[in-house]
Amino acid sequence: MANDLLEMKHITKVFPGVKALDDVNFIVKQGEIHALVGENGAGKSTLMNILSGIYPYGSYQGDIIYQGEVQKFASIRDSESKGIVIIHQELALVPEMTIGENMFLGVERGHRFNIDWDETYALAAEYLRQVGLNESPHTLIKDIGTGKQQLVEIAKALAKKARLLILDEPTSSLNEDDSRALLDLLLSFKTQGLTSIIISHKISEISYCADTITILRDGATIESLSKGKDDISDNRIIQGMVGRKLTDRFPKRPANRQLGDKALEVSHWTTYHPVYTDKKVVDDVSFYVRSGEVIGIAGLMGAGRTELMMSIFGHSYGTATKGELKIHGQPVALNTPREAIEHKLAYVTEDRKGNGLILSNEVTVNTSLANLKSISNRLNVIDRDKEIHIAKDYVRKLEIKCPSVLQNVDHLSGGNQQKVLLAKWMFADPDILILDEPTRGIDVGAKYEIYTIINDLISQGKSVIMVSSELPEVIGMSDRIYIMNEGRMVGELAAAGATQEGIMNLIQHSKV
Repeated sequence: MANDLLEMKHITKVFPGVKALDDVNFIVKQGEIHALVGENGAGKSTLMNILSGIYPYGSYQGDIIYQGEVQKFASIRDSESKGIVIIHQELALVPEMTIGENMFLGVERGHRFNIDWDETYALAAEYLRQVGLNESPHTLIKDIGTGKQQLVEIAKALAKKARLLILDEPTSSLNEDDSRALLDLLLSFKTQGLTSIIISHKISEISYCADTITILRDGATIESLSKGKDDISDNRIIQGMVGRKLTDRFPKRPANRQLGDKALEVSHWTTYHPVYTDKKVVDDVSFYVRSGEVIGIAGLMGAGRTELMMSIFGHSYGTATKGELKIHGQPVALNTPREAIEHKLAYVTEDRKGNGLILSNEVTVNTSLANLKSISNRLNVIDRDKEIHIAKDYVRKLEIKCPSVLQNVDHLSGGNQQKVLLAKWMFADPDILILDEPTRGIDVGAKYEIYTIINDLISQGKSVIMVSSELPEVIGMSDRIYIMNEGRMVGELAAAGATQEGIMNLIQHSKV
């Protein structure tokens, strides 16, 4: 077609033992926003890595036709020279450098040994204006939030004269307001003729901004849907992704089940910033969770939810923490994560790749990490056969998709990595699990499986504290919901009558 900007024809990509893409066809029209969706492991990122030259020509089969010409990209520099720019889910910014330095890193203004800083910062300021970011280009990356960092990445792409912008999970770490602002920015770019490909697991965002939706499943193209022509409802997209109708987004629990006594009680908890030690990050917070109960912790980014949970888990965040903890009615002092684990408390971090898993190690090693003593002899030597047996047991119970328990976890999809992280803490046999953003960056099918695991845990009498930025998830999975804003608890709701609007009203009208 005359207005086709990109056509990827019969793309096949094979990794050792795995066919990641199988005869995939993908067409993007000039000036559209094209969503690429599918479950974790469907092949979305692999396809975009081929397009951007990360997997070079010769490492795959098929053709890339861009602006009417067959392309044979040998590197990411080759694709960028044609105006194809990819922004990965893990932002590629240097925290200790300024915005301006990051924007032109590798493509410095001036000469190799004589950078023109005046031009660098003048151009950076211009591109920041284009993305609506009101920050000085002299500001260090570490001093701005994740939402602003995402805008810096987009400004950086514009500075590379992007004609086709690829965004991989651009809103996975953003709150609802920042997410909507970013999507509106893409819509404004569309009016200027910029073409975008967006990978996202947030179906409502796809429906909001995409002109065309291509669905991949198990490395193959299932179908492409067009706005205004095809049904692009949430249920229709989900059915294409998972291969079946998903009638309930959240698995049901018995309506009249009995909850136990208070498993964890936190009273007047206050934690100060680790660097700015006079700044309260958590301010006089009190809450509790019963055995067999799921409580949700809702709030905007920066509300202090993660800091609260980390400070409870063996003071792994903050300084001068004050307050009282009770586990099963008994006061406890948890001064280290080890002491927290010994008291049957587990913390599943929101950053599975940075803090939760050892990516370069096997499923076996990651599964046993939090409870090595149970697979070691009296001389503290690990019983390798027992470790492998335990890992295989959790792979079966949690339906972790991996060719072998000896597979390194960095080769697994995001959903399966998250299940390995859950397996690690389930093997520690906790009574209380803190789940911090347990479904971030994973697809609806994998989310449902993790929700089912949560239900299985509470059916055993475990207690779950779930921090989530997705309000439908908080409402759908919780028994009670606590709402935080600027370090304080500003409300508590029964999930049965809670609404997204009600939660947001409590946040916006809270006086802290």
